[in-house]
Amino acid sequence: MRSASLNRKTGETNITLKLQLDKQNASNIQTGVGFLDHMLSLFAKHARLSLVCDASGDTEVDFHHVTEDIGIVLGQCLLEALGDKAQINRYGSAFVPMDESLGHCALDLSGRSFLVFDAPFERDKVGDFDTELVQEFFQAVAANAKMTLHLRVLYGQNTHHKIESLFKAFGRALAVAVQINPQIEGVNSTKGVL
Repeated sequence: MRSASLNRKTGETNITLKLQLDKQNASNIQTGVGFLDHMLSLFAKHARLSLVCDASGDTEVDFHHVTEDIGIVLGQCLLEALGDKAQINRYGSAFVPMDESLGHCALDLSGRSFLVFDAPFERDKVGDFDTELVQEFFQAVAANAKMTLHLRVLYGQNTHHKIESLFKAFGRALAVAVQINPQIEGVNSTKGVL
């Protein structure tokens, strides 16, 4: 089973994360940041994976360190769980509507870290969550999973809906990309490695 478990402890946060790519159980996510818990639960459901995340940190300062560090650990776990990436589709793409909003994600598990983020948010906060942290989270995931990740909100008005469409689209695109494809021999690259 393709899985990974990591603990990352710094002077600012303590993150423990476990994931299984091939088994979907109910997620158990406790980050201390309610909106992020909600988004990670949606991501796990649409990625069709099992995710356990227990995080604590200096949330009395703000949510930046916890959000970014969870992205770092999630990216590291994805990279570890994928191993040599033999027979995975490698690419995934998904459009996800959330009421009036439409989000899109395209990704490549290429071994090359890159983020393109095109998602304007009208509001600076959803509840007490700073919307600028959405990009920080995905930057950390992309860098540590060594993936090329493109995220875009095509349109919408409600900031919560826009962010939700991105997390769901990311999950659905990832589900396609990590899927084992018996028609692929080795890795899906002429280089022979990803």
